[in-house]
Amino acid sequence: MKNHLLLTLSVALLLAACGRSGAEQIGEVDTVFKLIGPDHKIVVDAYDDPKVGGVTCYVSRAKTGGIKGALGLAEDRAEASIACRQTGPVAFNAGKLDKQEEMFNERISLVFKKLRVIRMVDTKRNALVYLTYSDRVIEGYPQNSVTAVPLPPGTQVPLK
Repeated sequence: MKNHLLLTLSVALLLAACGRSGAEQIGEVDTVFKLIGPDHKIVVDAYDDPKVGGVTCYVSRAKTGGIKGALGLAEDRAEASIACRQTGPVAFNAGKLDKQEEMFNERISLVFKKLRVIRMVDTKRNALVYLTYSDRVIEGYPQNSVTAVPLPPGTQVPLK
């Protein structure tokens, strides 16, 4: 039984570490005090678009605290907000972009749920559109948030 618990905790910590690649935490605010374990909170993370230099997305989401949250076993709520902005000169780092592709994802429960950000190219309006939502293995969640980054005049997105 003790070995099973240790294995479960090890897997939970490994998955939690893997899910945060590319994120830089900007800040957090406590929302609910928990006597044992960390408080429930809202965290704000920054993600630089890996294929479009000069664009950063800020994602805020709820993070469950308590004992389950401390052990990485809690299932965070499937609600998030996103704001993406031009933070430097726009450069297309990976050659041609797909018209729509997943920019990044992050696990928000031990196994079942991921927070996803999709980049879409709006060629008519010369903008990059970013959509965030959460999915689940069995069922998706309709809660979503969208933002757009207008590109500087004369900037042409290289599409595949």
